[in-house]
Amino acid sequence: MPQPSFKDAITIAKTIMRNGFDAHVVNTPLQHELIEALDSYEIDLATDADFEELAKLFPGIVRVQDNRYPALMGSMQEDGYLYRFYHMNVSEDSLPENCLTRLTPTMLHRMAKAGKLPRTLINGIASLAPQNVDGTYGFDDFSTGCIRFEGQPDETLRSNYLLGIRAMRFAANYDLPIDPNTWMSIVRSNSLVLDYVPSSHIMDEWRKVEAENMWKFVRMLFDSQILHGFIPEIAGLSRVQQTRNDSGVEENVLEHSIQCVRCYPEGEFHYDWYGTFAMLFHDVGKLYTSEFYQGRWTFYEHHRVGAKVTRKILRRLHMLPEDIELICHLVRNHMRFSFMMTDKGIRRFKALDEYPRLIEMSRANINAREDNYTAFNHNTKYLERAETPEQMLEPLLNGNEIMLFTGLKPGPIVGHIRNALLTAQIAGEVNTRDEAIAFARSMAEAQQ
Repeated sequence: MPQPSFKDAITIAKTIMRNGFDAHVVNTPLQHELIEALDSYEIDLATDADFEELAKLFPGIVRVQDNRYPALMGSMQEDGYLYRFYHMNVSEDSLPENCLTRLTPTMLHRMAKAGKLPRTLINGIASLAPQNVDGTYGFDDFSTGCIRFEGQPDETLRSNYLLGIRAMRFAANYDLPIDPNTWMSIVRSNSLVLDYVPSSHIMDEWRKVEAENMWKFVRMLFDSQILHGFIPEIAGLSRVQQTRNDSGVEENVLEHSIQCVRCYPEGEFHYDWYGTFAMLFHDVGKLYTSEFYQGRWTFYEHHRVGAKVTRKILRRLHMLPEDIELICHLVRNHMRFSFMMTDKGIRRFKALDEYPRLIEMSRANINAREDNYTAFNHNTKYLERAETPEQMLEPLLNGNEIMLFTGLKPGPIVGHIRNALLTAQIAGEVNTRDEAIAFARSMAEAQQ
């Protein structure tokens, strides 16, 4: 069967428009499917020209008067195609989304004949569609290579606005693009999704997004502008600038946060949904702490402010109290591993709950910014030292004290005694300060 061509139909529409009227081919993608399914070459057009004007332009047009199709004016056979002409909605009082004709009665009957009648249009009445259903209800087969609403996308979405969120969840998890017409139906209805879908239902869908795919889901929420109404504090980060790294290049904080969400599961915590989710909020405090001074942006205390803001957001999203505590804890402490720590600092860090997750957050932050690992590597080495009892990390006497108690002058002998003293401590031969003084004096005498 030859591929259906809409070239002549478009030519017909342009002919009408050149004569001062409006016209368009109705829902070309859907009509394309119907022609292929039925092997019946029929194309519907909509125009504001009346039948008399059409007859002047197309002598072959025949008037159609059918009570079943009151908006149908006429039809025309040409080159194996049957063209139907419908009245266009030109009312100034109609809803914007209803101005463009997207479905005609003849198309609806052809869909039923082809077995493609969407469940959202049973008997032409959307309210008869099943409500609150799970799975792939409302979607075409994914074997098409994209995520696409069945039937007319706007009508399908109108039956259940949660399908808009679900489409993005499927696209993220299955790494499939969203069909352009399906995507535009979501974008057109973003405010209605927020009006009619409870936040708890959106979060139920979000929890089904794999950690490694969450960054794609977040980006789609932002691009559809659903994120702007759902979590405006996060969407607002797109207007906050920061320096990416030592290169001095600037980036917006939302883009950095999305990259962090992408990088976090690439470490040891591949399936850590909560750690990945926390990465989205780790810099939310920068929206409230940003300050531009002497040519650079600063965000002092953004981690503490961010934890408080995150708590407010997660309560609004009706998350469980224990989940809120975990995520706020991660946001509040995500900076701890970013600075070179002393032995005491690393021990305090290791005493924190969820410190392995905090290490992964630091790694993701570095990778997202393409920054250096100097502080990270330093702290990683000190983590190993944290396993050693504190008294074994430093000798009981420092260099100045060794010189004071032995009368030695500065030189290599002092360092030799200090190292020997630490070795004796680890071996358990020296355990007190007095024993350390005696040990140092005996070694100093042996060197003389």
